[in-house]
Amino acid sequence: MTQVTQTLLKTRAGDTFVHQAGTEHEQAILFLHGSGPGASAWANWQYAVPTLGERFHTIAPDLAGFGQSLHPDPAPQGIRRWMRLWIDQILALLDELKLGRVHLVGNSMGGAIALHLLAEAPERFDRAVLMGPAGGPIRLSPELDRVWGFYEDPSPRTLAQAFRWFAYDDSAVGGNIDAIAEMRFALAVEPRVRASYEAMFPRPRQDILDQLVLPDSALRRIQNPVLLIHGRDDKVVPLESSLHLLARLPRVQLHVIGRCSHWTQIEYRDTFHRLLEDFFIGAI
Repeated sequence: MTQVTQTLLKTRAGDTFVHQAGTEHEQAILFLHGSGPGASAWANWQYAVPTLGERFHTIAPDLAGFGQSLHPDPAPQGIRRWMRLWIDQILALLDELKLGRVHLVGNSMGGAIALHLLAEAPERFDRAVLMGPAGGPIRLSPELDRVWGFYEDPSPRTLAQAFRWFAYDDSAVGGNIDAIAEMRFALAVEPRVRASYEAMFPRPRQDILDQLVLPDSALRRIQNPVLLIHGRDDKVVPLESSLHLLARLPRVQLHVIGRCSHWTQIEYRDTFHRLLEDFFIGAI
């Protein structure tokens, strides 16, 4: 695996902390992480960035309000205001890196952000992979409600419980969910991280899911080739979200993985990396 660098970049949209690998390669992949307490680019993409960096320029930023990127003070209220901030942040990052057109990968909430980027600035992106994406009109699951409401009862134990919903089998993620939770909890309880997160995900949380949905008319206008990847047993964002997108995106494929929940990029990372590589070189 190739070396990964970490940089805090100052862009017109504010500070963005970004991981990069394979900067010498012509084709670039931009990775957008999902939500969750203590979420960050590295937590989601620690395997994908160096592995795919052997053939692509891989870029994984912390979204505003997460990790070491910008935490606005006061924080935006409402997911639509955050969406505006994320779209502006990503486009400013591409400009700062002098990248005209990149492939796009979005996980969970990052999948919904990717859809909004494809709708607003399709000329900046080539192919897109959406993994366990939000963005379909689904009902809020008890699991996602607890994840987004983490700070109502914050502890390493409740975080470990949430992570067990993200994985179908503990052994697929190293077998020590408690250790992962302890590490993520330290980041989750940083005051600025908590303030951003609570501003993003207030009750009623079904409203948040509803506001992430693009209208059918917008989905049908997206002409970028899209590959959907979803765990059959995903309890956080159910498969129905990808099935909704499959029925409406014009140039779309769906790959479903059995015995897999929400962490496809970790539980089945070899399969995930192979699917991305083949899709981005046009083999599938």
